[in-house]
Amino acid sequence: MKPNLEGKLIDFIMDNKNRFYLLAYSYTHQEQDALDIVQESIRKALEHLDTLHGEPQMKSWFYQIVVRTSIDFLRKHKRTSVVEDPVLESLLSQQIDTYADLDLQVALHQLPTMYREIIILRFFEDMKIEDIAHVLNSNINTVKARLYKALKILRIELQDEKE
Repeated sequence: MKPNLEGKLIDFIMDNKNRFYLLAYSYTHQEQDALDIVQESIRKALEHLDTLHGEPQMKSWFYQIVVRTSIDFLRKHKRTSVVEDPVLESLLSQQIDTYADLDLQVALHQLPTMYREIIILRFFEDMKIEDIAHVLNSNINTVKARLYKALKILRIELQDEKE
């Protein structure tokens, strides 16, 4: 294990722990499950630190671990849960990027996971398309197409809410 890189990874995780938690929460909609996913992601990252090819790739590398751990968790538990509004509001108020509109919040959570994760990574985590493709292990054109489709669905959903 690379001691210098390990310290930088720990600092990176500590600086962004709320973001990782919210990303995991966007998959599970359960507080404890999201915490478990983040903890498991940290364990995996430390265990496989030798696969990290340097500090510049750390962000996309760790996000990829969180996303894959979240998906593995969902496959393993195969359950659907409902987010309680007070819990969601308290979580979102802690984050700089908050939903300004309840309609957007509802529309976003109604999106299928493959679209919601791209919206979250692109607009709430401010990741580039190339990084999202790396995190999701997808083709760049697939990510672009899904982003376009997700935005179209959100636009239609939000227009229906206004009318």
